[in-house]
Formats: sequence, structure tokens, C-alpha cells
Amino acid sequence: MKYVKQICIIFGLTMAGELFNALLPLPIPAGVYGLFFLLFGLCTGAIRLESVEETGNFLLDTMPLMFVPVTVSLMENYSILKAVALPVAVISVVSTVAVMAVTGKMTELLIAVMKRKTRKDHE
Repeated sequence: MKYVKQICIIFGLTMAGELFNALLPLPIPAGVYGLFFLLFGLCTGAIRLESVEETGNFLLDTMPLMFVPVTVSLMENYSILKAVALPVAVISVVSTVAVMAVTGKMTELLIAVMKRKTRKDHE
């Protein structure tokens, strides 16, 4: 029953993201809205981590399996895609490095802010 509750919370937030995506004319994927709703809920305490942790970990653990069909499809259609393979590969590498760099810097910034806040709370 615990897992059903966790799945309902996660999928409910996903559905809320779908609703926002349908209502707002912004070029933001519905899944991103859902992730922001989950982040907001976790940060404000409206959702406790224990309420979604096990199902979230399961979904993260099984995520690589979701890429297998896409990879097989790309391999089957390589003759069609080979004209754009190099630009797509370069764009993929550059964007991956950029995302990693921005994520790392944001994490460092957030850790520094949290440390400053903790120091001020102890003073």
C-alpha cells in the first residue's frame, strides 16, 4: 500500500505538470513542470522525502532500460541518420558538458548558501 501511495503522489504531480503544460503557452515540457512541483513540495515540506523516496529510487534505477528501445531504433535507422550523425554527436557532447558545468556550479552555489545560512543560525 505504501508503494501505491508513493506512485499516486509522483504520478499526480506528473499529471499536474501535464495540466500546466496544456494551460500555459510556454515551451516547457510537462515533465519539467511536474519535477518543479515535486521540488517545491519537498522544499516546503508539503511532501516528505519518505513519501516518495523508495518509488523514486526504483524509477531512477530502471530509467536506463527506457533508453534501450530508442537506441535500437537509432541503430536500425543509421543509414537515414548518418548525414546528420556528426552534428548531432557534437551538439550532444557540447550540451552535456554545458549541463554538467552549470549543474556543478549551481550545486556549489547552493552548498555555499546553505553553509552561510547554517553559520548564521548557529550565531
